[in-house]
Amino acid sequence: MLNYIWLGLILAAVLIGGATGRMAEVTTGAFDAARMSVMNIALPLVGVMALWLGIMRLAEKSGVIYIIASGIRPVMRFLFPEVPPNHPANGAMLMNIAANMLGLGNAATPLGIKAMRHLEQLNPRPGTATNAMCTFLAINTSSVQLVSATTVGILAAAGSVMPTAIIGTALVATMCSTMVALIAVKTLEKLPMFQLPPADPGDLAARSEEDRETEEEEILLEPPAPLTPGKKAVLLLFCAAFVFFFAAQLNPGLAFWLEAPEEAADGLFVRVMGALAVLAIPFAVAFFPLYAALNKVKVYEEFVEGAKEGFNIALRIIPYLVAIFVAIGMFRGADGIALLAWILGPILEFLRFPVDLLPLAFMRPLSGSGSQALLAELAATHGPDSFLARAGATLAGSTETTFYVLAVYFGAVGIRRTRHAVPAGLLADVTGIIVAVTVATIVFG
Repeated sequence: MLNYIWLGLILAAVLIGGATGRMAEVTTGAFDAARMSVMNIALPLVGVMALWLGIMRLAEKSGVIYIIASGIRPVMRFLFPEVPPNHPANGAMLMNIAANMLGLGNAATPLGIKAMRHLEQLNPRPGTATNAMCTFLAINTSSVQLVSATTVGILAAAGSVMPTAIIGTALVATMCSTMVALIAVKTLEKLPMFQLPPADPGDLAARSEEDRETEEEEILLEPPAPLTPGKKAVLLLFCAAFVFFFAAQLNPGLAFWLEAPEEAADGLFVRVMGALAVLAIPFAVAFFPLYAALNKVKVYEEFVEGAKEGFNIALRIIPYLVAIFVAIGMFRGADGIALLAWILGPILEFLRFPVDLLPLAFMRPLSGSGSQALLAELAATHGPDSFLARAGATLAGSTETTFYVLAVYFGAVGIRRTRHAVPAGLLADVTGIIVAVTVATIVFG
């Protein structure tokens, strides 16, 4: 399906651009998107990928991922029955979902790619997405987020009196979109048109030597060795320090030697999520190497090995990013979204869907930066505390850039036949959009 969508975007861009006299904008959009996909997305992602995959290698070598996977075994067995209980994919998927829930996009993407790499180890049909891959992508594209820090930040920058007002409505919408995504992906995988083809021995033989060595090395996790009392004390002191840091985030008066910030007007839930978002990355970057060192892992060497993998993966996804962003850039250059809004406007008015939100609804699955710009424009035009701005922020906070996620995650493991991942992700997006507008209308309308 991704083949047809990609071709459709390009053909529609050329036809619309020719009919409206915007061929120059279509050309500019193609080249700007190609440059942006490499310079603004892929290259910065190289460093982030190297960092997080280095940390993930330490987590695997030290046995932390085994502990995490063991704790969530019943849930993962239900969602991903084909993944062995002790496979590192379980821990990587959980860490990715947790990062998404906290709004840590810079950490979630490398962790998700690492999970996809592990799932590819179990794939007997290289190039074809497995049921587990499609389920994992559906969870990602339904955008499970407790706090959408980006949308709250846009409203705050526009001068909103209460930018966190959309957290509750976005949470309801994202929960509904996630439920629909899981139901859709589990239903679609049983349809004849999405059934897995027989495994091709030629495809298996085509795997690179590097991938085969990785499979042999990391196919199953092993439990960590027990820590001595002294090492447990070190780990306990480290965790106690971060508990104190967390408490200081909620009550700055505890850290009397620091300058007290202004009193926060947000509720307890928002402050707790904000504190978790601030401390999660420093904690992970320090905890995993410490735990690995206590388990006698050569932390520097293993981190470098993981970072090498991150560098190679980041380079591998560049062609996939260029392909999807060029198609989106051409369609935007032709002003195709505005045309769709004009065509569907009367129908949406009849359905009481705010027409002003339609460009944002179309842009959100395609481009994160584009949807953020449209949300900022809504807040500037209608006011950051207007119904349209809050409904748009709810929509943006409860949906995901589906095509970017598909391009990056599938591109990292060379998946060409995406099966039912695209329709499941788009169903989640449509659900998130409808529920977001409905809930926003009830709460803010």
